[in-house]
Amino acid sequence: MDPKTKELIDGLNLDLANEYAAVITYRTFASAVKGPNRKELREFFMAEIPDELNHAQLLADKIVALGGTPTTKAAPVKFVEGAKGMLEAALADEKATLDRYVARRRQAEETEQ
Repeated sequence: MDPKTKELIDGLNLDLANEYAAVITYRTFASAVKGPNRKELREFFMAEIPDELNHAQLLADKIVALGGTPTTKAAPVKFVEGAKGMLEAALADEKATLDRYVARRRQAEETEQ
């Protein structure tokens, strides 16, 4: 396997580990959220889980297609208290995910060359 493909697979595995962590985070937040908006926030966090699982499936499939082995470990999960803190943490995680995906797209384009 050429080094660029190996680097891409490693990056995709990082992304996959973070998708697994997102599932754990949203599942935990859905159970732990409190306050007057608990019902709505619980539904919000629960609704994110299927999307994260779909992303994980796409990443795992791509890793295998490139000749790699998908990770089975989640990235570290941080727990925060309070609805506002949970929403801020979720937003920060989503922004970090977008940044990683932009970087991965560049890697994939470089690997094709």
